[in-house]
Amino acid sequence: MALDRQLDEDRFRIAPKEFQPRVEVLKEGEMFLTALPDGSIWEGDLSGLGLFYRDTRFLNRLLMYLEEFEPLLLSSLIRESHFAQIELTNREFHLPDGVLLPLQSIHFRITRVLKEGLYQRLRIINFNSFPVTVNLTFSAGADYVDIFEVRGTTRQNRGRLLPVCQKHNGFTFAYEGLDHYYRSTDLTFYPEPNRVWVDGDKGFARFTLTLEPHKKYFLYLQIIPSIARKIECEDDPYVKKEMSIGFSKAAINLNKDYLNWQRQCTKIETNNEIINQMINQAVTDLRALISEYPESGKIIEAGIPWFAAPFGRDSLITSWQTLILNPEIAKNTLRFLAHYQGKVHDPWREEQPGKILHEIRRGEMALNHEVPHTPYYGTVDATPWFIILLGEVFRWTHDEKLLQDLAEPLKKALYWCENYGDMDGDGFIEYLRQSESGLLNQGWKDSWDGVIDRDGSLPEGPIALVEVQAYYYLALLRGSELLQFLGEIEEALRLRRKALKLQAKFIKAFWIEDEDFLGFALDGKKRLIKTTVSNPGHALFTGILPIKLAHKVAERLFRQDMYSGWGIRTMSAKEKPYNPMSYHNGSVWPHDNSIIARGLKEIGQEFLLEKLVTDLVEAARYFNYYRWPELFCGFTRRANGGPVRYPIACDPQAWAVGSVFILLQSILGIFCDGGDIRIVRPNLPGWLSEVYLENLRVGNGKVDLEFSRSRGKTYCNVVKREGEVKVLIEP
Repeated sequence: MALDRQLDEDRFRIAPKEFQPRVEVLKEGEMFLTALPDGSIWEGDLSGLGLFYRDTRFLNRLLMYLEEFEPLLLSSLIRESHFAQIELTNREFHLPDGVLLPLQSIHFRITRVLKEGLYQRLRIINFNSFPVTVNLTFSAGADYVDIFEVRGTTRQNRGRLLPVCQKHNGFTFAYEGLDHYYRSTDLTFYPEPNRVWVDGDKGFARFTLTLEPHKKYFLYLQIIPSIARKIECEDDPYVKKEMSIGFSKAAINLNKDYLNWQRQCTKIETNNEIINQMINQAVTDLRALISEYPESGKIIEAGIPWFAAPFGRDSLITSWQTLILNPEIAKNTLRFLAHYQGKVHDPWREEQPGKILHEIRRGEMALNHEVPHTPYYGTVDATPWFIILLGEVFRWTHDEKLLQDLAEPLKKALYWCENYGDMDGDGFIEYLRQSESGLLNQGWKDSWDGVIDRDGSLPEGPIALVEVQAYYYLALLRGSELLQFLGEIEEALRLRRKALKLQAKFIKAFWIEDEDFLGFALDGKKRLIKTTVSNPGHALFTGILPIKLAHKVAERLFRQDMYSGWGIRTMSAKEKPYNPMSYHNGSVWPHDNSIIARGLKEIGQEFLLEKLVTDLVEAARYFNYYRWPELFCGFTRRANGGPVRYPIACDPQAWAVGSVFILLQSILGIFCDGGDIRIVRPNLPGWLSEVYLENLRVGNGKVDLEFSRSRGKTYCNVVKREGEVKVLIEP
């Protein structure tokens, strides 16, 4: 198939018309806000700014003017992933009465939180020695564009925007969708503006303020999105009475929620302040990315803005990365995904019995069946990852009730792997798109060119990816362990025999003798695609490779063509399709590197592990909040400067956020089995000499562990232990 044709067929690729150098993000539940650092949202922006709720943009314009001028940005930050603070000031200009307003003489502080809506408080201080009378005008608009449209998908038909409803203290935007739902955005100001008016599809509110010197003035804005079967525009004269209290209540309640979340997590402290900041940011980012759905429970969503939704693969891997922090993330993810486990044959959604979903969407295009994401099941690796995670959670927690509750989903997932995932009975798991609106590639590199041959051609399916076979091998072993515990001995033995058979077949089919490396995939004709990519590195943590071959794979990943200096590239720089600015063919993905890092620990490659962790941490210093984005460009590291930003990466992205915990777990050498802890060859790098873990939950107990580095050797000390949990330290 020609490249241009495949590109056209990939309807859901991320291709916004433009991008911003920096965007600030807030998220709470099914709602998120993306705005420029000065807090503004421009309706002409094509990069994805706005207030989104249930995969729809409910606000695409929010601007503030001092007279006719935009305020100047001083600084902005997101505190603990849920509280935005923006500092602004005025430029120099003459007021309508002719008085010159000096530069930076009025200060604006915008604070924002999300809690069932957007709550904003604006504090204004006049630092002049004389009173100033100014007009402050707000402008807003809403377009109700589906997230797929924002990502670049073309849509033939849309619903209709309703006339803007003007109120004495704000306005309401509304839209009637093709799915027969009304979506509305209610904006309310307090105190009441001096003037409110509507111009076309935009609403305006103006305050005429006389600012006394050094006195604080507060203006409040509340924005509430809603979805209903009918729409009403009501002018409530009493809404103003609680707006200041509403902002404070939302902020206080959110702060309590985050503090409670932090108490539930393992407390991790080190002697390295940057690592501490990375960990603290990651802890609150994970809380922000969690959403709760009434029908199916909690799950960690993939990332903002493009993937603020439940994703099977992403949620499972993030849960695996964060077992050291909080195993409840994994338990919730498993229960959520089991709820939606495939039941029937549905080619449109690529659903099959036992299959784990890829993605759920709740916007108009999904509800109107324009996309198959209700949910969509086009993923080849989520199902084996479901089995792997359940096995790992049981090793960590020994939660017998969880295992009993998920015994049937476990068996169904194993059944899918063997009877549906293995499409031709050759023992390997393959994928081939069934839905005309589905994904062309269904592994973790799921872009249109994510699986590509050395000559730049796209292989015909079914495709058997190298890492998926390794996942399947580990899934068979973990499934065997779980079934043995459940008393199903014969089936457990059968799965173990099947794993050993797969291991032998895998090495024979994928190993490239003259390159000492694994191939990328098998195409529909069982021809080995030999493109040098990072995917084989995922095999290391699964144990499918003999140790000698595993070491060869590890060594290959750190050669100059694969290693950028900031991390392992997704593709070798020697390959024809290589592009360091591409999504999957030369970029660096933190989560990809973190999975490989865990494998390096498993095979005893401590030196390479330390190098990888060190370089990734140094890369984090160049990103906002010391937070790795979804990916960054794969350009070679130079003496001066940092890694090159990938312009439309999600930030935060769950499995990038989770990477810091599995990396830490790897260098500390923490393993769990049967509810007990093994500390295997802990090895702190030179820049990290102390790590303290408090309330690490394992089995039915908790432990406090202290790691310290002295004279090139790392020691572990058990400080405190609660419950029946053993700690075995292996030097």
